[in-house]
Amino acid sequence: MKPIDFTQVQTPAYIIDERLLIKNLEILKNVMDQTGCKILLAQKAFSMFSVYPIIEKYLAGTTASGLFEAKLGHEEMAGEVHVFNPAYREEEFAEILEVSDHIVFNNTKQFHKFKKRVKEYSIENHKHIDMGIRINPEYSEIETDIYNPCFIGSRLGTRLDDLEGADIDGIDGLHFHTMCEQNSDVLKRTLEIIEEKFGKYLYKMKWLNFGGGHHITRDDYDIETLMNCIIHMRDKYDLQIYLEPGEAVALNTGYLITKVLDTAKNGIDLVIVDTSAACHMPDVLEMPYRPEIIGAGNEGEKKYTYRIGGPTCLAGDIIGDYSFDQPLKEGERLIFCDMAIYTMVKNNTFNGINLPSIATYNETDGIKIIKEFGYLDFKNRLS
Repeated sequence: MKPIDFTQVQTPAYIIDERLLIKNLEILKNVMDQTGCKILLAQKAFSMFSVYPIIEKYLAGTTASGLFEAKLGHEEMAGEVHVFNPAYREEEFAEILEVSDHIVFNNTKQFHKFKKRVKEYSIENHKHIDMGIRINPEYSEIETDIYNPCFIGSRLGTRLDDLEGADIDGIDGLHFHTMCEQNSDVLKRTLEIIEEKFGKYLYKMKWLNFGGGHHITRDDYDIETLMNCIIHMRDKYDLQIYLEPGEAVALNTGYLITKVLDTAKNGIDLVIVDTSAACHMPDVLEMPYRPEIIGAGNEGEKKYTYRIGGPTCLAGDIIGDYSFDQPLKEGERLIFCDMAIYTMVKNNTFNGINLPSIATYNETDGIKIIKEFGYLDFKNRLS
């Protein structure tokens, strides 16, 4: 595979390698072909719609967390549009009806609040909109509570106790999302709990949505177990199975190119770059995690170790500690990996820091700048 010449773009910049994106999509498409499931792009992780024409050739549609994502999926990608929100805004619901194929409710209260509107819209517009309930199996193997929808006191999903005896006439399917960056062994154990608790309801449904968090395109992911899980649930309960991964679609397909602005020393060697963890890769602080840099090692692994931080006034705007074979110099470029997911969708202009430009790469067009940002993008978000 021809290497990308990262010197051909001004920093900071996100670059999506379309070759790697297609590689991921081919894996996902194979799962669909082998099992009959439908895989949707979860736009909350990756909503770079300039590459939706590529994605729609492989996947069955998009999933949204609210009105804006639903509209984006409807406008920019062929296929189904599914939407889930913990509590829908009444003033937005008419637009949600216009762009959605599946609407998933967080609980039976929300379902009954909007059920009549869904049915009336479907009749008036000759368009069937499926309705679903998100369930909370009260089982998850996510260790970080901020990402765990099943921790005690979670507002997400309906527990079995709350479903028992409830009127769910009109519900077409169940949805669960209890995973985060996990392998299919976790899915298998989760489905065992779901069958035990919700099996009697599944026989009455048209579909079951496995949600997201499946790292299907990761090198060590057990795809065979995933497919066995899909086929088992499909055949036992006569269900259409959906999955809605976000990370798996664009995992390891993107880079964030940055430049060394200054070097300093305060007990340890420091580097300030023109990329901010707080602004451009918030998950580094929120998750937290340490992104890889091409050619760099762990702290102390190579001869020269630096703590790399961003250009904001936030003392904790630190990306991590890295080591290099040679001393870093002002103007030198560093390439952060896996910068497609949860980066562009979460970035911000805190401190008036400009947003990275967005680009794609393929071997025909080379690096193609899709969007650049400036002062007005910062100003127009304010008042």
